[in-house]
Amino acid sequence: MMLILSVTFFCLLFLAVPVGHVLMIASGVAVAASDFPPLLVIAQQMFAPTQSFPMLALPFFILAGSLMMSGELGQNLIDFATTLVQRYRGGLGSVSVVGSAVFGGVSGSAVADATALGSMLIPWQKKEGYPAGFTAANNAASAMIAVLIPPSIPLILYSLVSGESISALFFAGVLPGLMIVAVFVVVCNLSARMRDFPYRPTAFDWPRFRVLFRKALPALILPIMILVLLRFGVATPTEVSVLATLYALAMGVFVYRDMTLARFRSAIISAGVSTGVVMLVIMGSSAVGWLATYAQIPQSFAAWCVATLKEPWLIILAMNGIMLVVGMFIDLPAAILLLGPIFVPLAQTIGLDTLQLGLMMVLNLSIGLFTPPVGTTLFISSTIARVSIIQATRELIPFYGATLLILALFSYLPFLTLR
Repeated sequence: MMLILSVTFFCLLFLAVPVGHVLMIASGVAVAASDFPPLLVIAQQMFAPTQSFPMLALPFFILAGSLMMSGELGQNLIDFATTLVQRYRGGLGSVSVVGSAVFGGVSGSAVADATALGSMLIPWQKKEGYPAGFTAANNAASAMIAVLIPPSIPLILYSLVSGESISALFFAGVLPGLMIVAVFVVVCNLSARMRDFPYRPTAFDWPRFRVLFRKALPALILPIMILVLLRFGVATPTEVSVLATLYALAMGVFVYRDMTLARFRSAIISAGVSTGVVMLVIMGSSAVGWLATYAQIPQSFAAWCVATLKEPWLIILAMNGIMLVVGMFIDLPAAILLLGPIFVPLAQTIGLDTLQLGLMMVLNLSIGLFTPPVGTTLFISSTIARVSIIQATRELIPFYGATLLILALFSYLPFLTLR
């Protein structure tokens, strides 16, 4: 049964069928080709995760991001990030990095981050004299920050398959997100020095900074508000997501006063479509995960790893390798939902904290966002910059090195996983 499922899965994936449909079709074909379990069970397994109350946090966080980023707040965040780092070497490149951090605290989506920031920053950076390939690479890699800083959609999905607390995952995701920001700023600075990128040193404009900070403050408060409410148990993740949506709506209506009925309707439609795509993947992954559990794949895989590799550090290395390869071919949400049920039992077997595993998984799979052949943010950024994928990938080499360093630290230094 699992052989039929695997062959069907990879054949459909090769034919560029959307991942959500691939998962549903593959699980259906596998069950239909076997005597047990009945096909009705697959329908039940697909339906079950849609009835999870905590999953309501997903559409509301997506809607909050859509409401916040569709108005003038987006430009305010860019101006604020520009004021912070523009005067340094590689400052124009660092705007993408810092911008991704503040955008990620609102949107929680790497694809939304890469699209929104890239469309604004890449043409500007090219006009200022930055190589087109570097601007694409910088934007594609920086977008991964959005999936680490709360509210992170991938961390919510990992909570679904692992049972870990969403609030604990959000809190733990802050440190790797900030470390990625730091190393990417260093990459931009060193690249600018070694390749003599355009540089316009200017004095820091405190009056302008205060004005921009005040304008960007509502967006900067949102991730802090989410962490505080969750950390101190004031509200559940679902309640926080609703409060975040109401907060975003209030900012548009009363603070920025740019909320229109057309914009509100557009944000709801955009959030609905995004939620539908993710839920389709969740439903398909639930069916595949149930079949894998029924066939005892996670238990068998854990036993094989322990018997063959023996050493925990070697098993962690193998897990990282598998996740890096999978992330190159499968979208991040689907990869988390597929690998989570397999790796969580293995982590428990070797004594690896499942919270630490969650950070490892999101870091690993987010690298796939800007890695060929299916790198989503890489394709988006290359299209905006009008450069080839090969040219952008060549410029990504230092960013790969920086992210792999952070991944190694969080894989083998448990104390970095904050609780």
